[in-house]
This record gives sequence, structure tokens and C-alpha cells, in this order.
Amino acid sequence: MLLKKTSELFVNSLSKAISFALSLIIVFTLFSQPSYAAKTSMSGDYTKDTISVVKTLRTAVDNPKDAPNRDEVRDEALTLITDYISRYRNRGMVNKTQSFTTMQTALNAMAGHYKNFASRPLPDKLKERLTKEFSLAEKMVLRES
Repeated sequence: MLLKKTSELFVNSLSKAISFALSLIIVFTLFSQPSYAAKTSMSGDYTKDTISVVKTLRTAVDNPKDAPNRDEVRDEALTLITDYISRYRNRGMVNKTQSFTTMQTALNAMAGHYKNFASRPLPDKLKERLTKEFSLAEKMVLRES
């Protein structure tokens, strides 16, 4: 009886010690290297970032259909759109403004085309719509600030 209780106590203690050692190994393995935040092109100033994004994306919209750097421009635009939306979507003071809503609509349309039709250039109707929405968003953000 005493031998049985001693062996149960030993097994129980051994399993707790192994669990503790494994948890320490996992913690030190995961957190031994520093983690780095993703670099973003956004400054945090909503007005400046919006105007900068509009200017950059206008060049992407105006990019000729047969441009040799079309894929690079598309990838840059998608990265910029992701950075912008990620930065300002969850900010209550920003995401309720008309300028942000207009920008988000334009950016969703542009990103949707780039992701669904990667090999096709922007259609003329979409270019026209984006140009109007970018102009409108730029005017609104300047008025709101």
C-alpha cells in the first residue's frame, strides 16, 4: 500500500515537473528573439496620409495599359491600400468621416480589381470612378481638418 502511494506520488510529481519544464522551454523559445513590428508607410496623420495615398494611387490609375512595370505598380498599390485601411479602419474619429468612407469605397474597388483580375489593366470606367472618388476624398479631408 505504501509502495503504491509512493509510486503514484512520484509519477504525479514527475508529470508536473515535465509539464513545467516543457512550458519553460516553449516560453523561452518563443520569446527569446525580439519581434519586430511591420514597417508601414503611414505617418499617423490622417490628413497627410490620405493626400499621400491619393497622389500615389493616382499615378497607379494613370499608369498606361502596356507599361512594363504594371505588376510592380499593382503590388505597390495593394500594399499601400492595405497599410492605409489597416491603419485607419479601427479609429473611431476617422472611420466615421465622409472622406474615409469615400476613400474606403475607392480603395476597395481598386484592390478588388487588382486581386480578381491581376493580369488585366484597370478598365476606363473604373479609372474614371477612382479619379472622381480620389478628388472628392481629397477635398473632404482638407475640409474636415
